[in-house]
Amino acid sequence: MRPTTLVRLALAGTRTDTVRVALTAFSACLAVLAMLAAATVIAIPTFHDNGNNRSPQYRNALLAEAGLRPGVVVALVLLTIPVLALAAQCARLGAPARDRRLAAIRLAGGTPPQAVAIAATETGMASALGSVAGLGLYLGGRQVLHRPGADGMLALPTDVLPSMWALAAITAGLPLVAALVAVALMRRVAVTPFGVVRRARTGRPKPWPGVLLAVGVGIGAAIFPLYRRFEGLPSALMLLLAFLALLLATVGTVTGTGWISHWTGRMLHRFGRGPAALLAARRLMADPWSGSRILSALLGCLVFAGGAAGVRASFAAEFDLREEMGRQDAAARGEPYYPQDTDFYFRAFDLINVAVAVALIVAAGGLVVALAESIVSRRRAYAALVATGVPRGTLARAVLWQSLAPAVQAVALALAVGWALSYGIFHEVQASGPVVCTAEGCPQGPRIVRSVPVPLDDLALYGAGAAAVLLAVVGVGLLFLRASTALEELRV
Repeated sequence: MRPTTLVRLALAGTRTDTVRVALTAFSACLAVLAMLAAATVIAIPTFHDNGNNRSPQYRNALLAEAGLRPGVVVALVLLTIPVLALAAQCARLGAPARDRRLAAIRLAGGTPPQAVAIAATETGMASALGSVAGLGLYLGGRQVLHRPGADGMLALPTDVLPSMWALAAITAGLPLVAALVAVALMRRVAVTPFGVVRRARTGRPKPWPGVLLAVGVGIGAAIFPLYRRFEGLPSALMLLLAFLALLLATVGTVTGTGWISHWTGRMLHRFGRGPAALLAARRLMADPWSGSRILSALLGCLVFAGGAAGVRASFAAEFDLREEMGRQDAAARGEPYYPQDTDFYFRAFDLINVAVAVALIVAAGGLVVALAESIVSRRRAYAALVATGVPRGTLARAVLWQSLAPAVQAVALALAVGWALSYGIFHEVQASGPVVCTAEGCPQGPRIVRSVPVPLDDLALYGAGAAAVLLAVVGVGLLFLRASTALEELRV
């Protein structure tokens, strides 16, 4: 198949296909902007100013302080996770019509690899359009936002530019990765002249995600004892262990949603009352992995949010202990006490909170697309239930049960796992006690050790925000239910 023919077949379709390509390109554009912003922060040069690593040309301490810039980079990278998940969900929009088009191509003589290549080219081309648009917006935004103040200081790092290799890798790498992911996702798909058949998983989910969770949390809990035991260990190794712990715990949480959905369905089937709960139970038991596919971005954000809440609680406990010891020390010396300004430390955590909030909003868009697609794809089954006398209200309650029952448990698990990771590393704070001077001198005060409290307020806030997002998503998804239960859908 010639490349021009491949591109023409990939971009052909109806208005739904056009919307799918546009949404995928928009998601890729947002992801490229976030990654380019992170690369820009990494490229900021650092100068040694009286022993401090700083970049004095920036007005914001989060950019000027070299020690705070990794938090900014992590927040920007965090934003790419739900955006990429949104792109994956948008790629499923209008899938039945695309499946029929691929089946027609197979009926006309196309081979299975050619059909897969057409689907992958569509995703890759849409991502390439979004990547180029994102690069253009980034380069244009640098010129528009480059506004030095009267003191010559900048609000944003518009004076630096990542290397050409970094720009090329980000711009060209995202479409390539998107195309490869599209090919990987179709490994369980058989494109035949009679339609597209997806080989569904059989059997109940295995509990191996719990092993990943235990290993990830265990590695996180071992980092601090290793650091105290072997003081000569390089910091890069500690960061690698922390990243490995976060990765394993996040994968275990996301994939564990299938196990949660399966057992939630079993409990609903055993103890549920009413047709709505029983319908939701059978659906959860029939396809327990749909939750992990739909909630992956949201749960990944919540694991990070739980960890950030734990780290923030650790900083707050340490500053409170230092201030208490400082006041006692000043009182013992008979000197006034001047508290330390720690606001700029917490501004970094505020930035992470903003990133989590934006990520939740973007993840909500992906959830809406996924829920709407799942309702539309099962419209014949819903229409058949309505035709046999099942009220639409019962179906709406069944969708509500199916969406929220496993999701609420998964949200609580994600927050608990994120907090457990941070608590394993930052579970206690230490400070020197007040100095008491005697005739023999002024010996060092005793070492005070306190445990970091559980940040219940922050965790409850994140949980309430995730619950509100889930309720809003289900409410929007139910708007598609009435159109999908029309009796005419029996002939679709």
